Amino acid sequence: MIISEKKPFEEVLQYLDGSEKVIITGCSLCASTCKVGGEEEALEMKTKLEEKGKTVLGYKILDPSCNLLKTKKDLKSFKEELKEADAILSLACGDGTQTVAKLTSIPVYPANNTMFIGEVERVGQYAEACKACGNCQLAWSGGICPVTMCAKGLLNGPCGGARDGKCEVDHNNDCAWILIYNKLKDQNRLDNLMEMREPRDFAICAHPRKVDLRDKE
Repeated sequence: MIISEKKPFEEVLQYLDGSEKVIITGCSLCASTCKVGGEEEALEMKTKLEEKGKTVLGYKILDPSCNLLKTKKDLKSFKEELKEADAILSLACGDGTQTVAKLTSIPVYPANNTMFIGEVERVGQYAEACKACGNCQLAWSGGICPVTMCAKGLLNGPCGGARDGKCEVDHNNDCAWILIYNKLKDQNRLDNLMEMREPRDFAICAHPRKVDLRDKE
């Protein structure tokens, strides 16, 4: 899931300086789960903007905001409002915000900061789990990602700086390679650590990237 958090409201107001009529868009998936882009948050933002003298012409929770064709269809319900609006405020992740921006000629501003791809540990608590590196290593590493969980992204063992099982870069984090070792040991798969891994090929994660499933047929 893409994890996002709210920008400070004062920052949002700075974006909207000079914009009097605003449309708010949210997202039904990741942003709603993170409590930054669902209907409750859209209504809260509407109230706060109106208290600052803005006119909110309407809001729409896109399903989801990052689906280009679906969002294009959903925005048709705001055909008249879009003619009048000065700006759109997006309560989605960076991807969803860019999708909306592609579909309109008026400025689209982000209300959230996109943090990482991660997992929901419990309501309101999220942990980074994937860097979308383009070459998944989880098959041999016991399901623990060395690219994401190791602060140095090492593929061929630990750096040697861990103390008491904690990472030398951030002592709040467990050493990924100790976790990998223990997991593989429990699975009787320690032989996986004897294979030398090729250096990471950063060309495969050069940005921006695209995937077209039609090319795979």
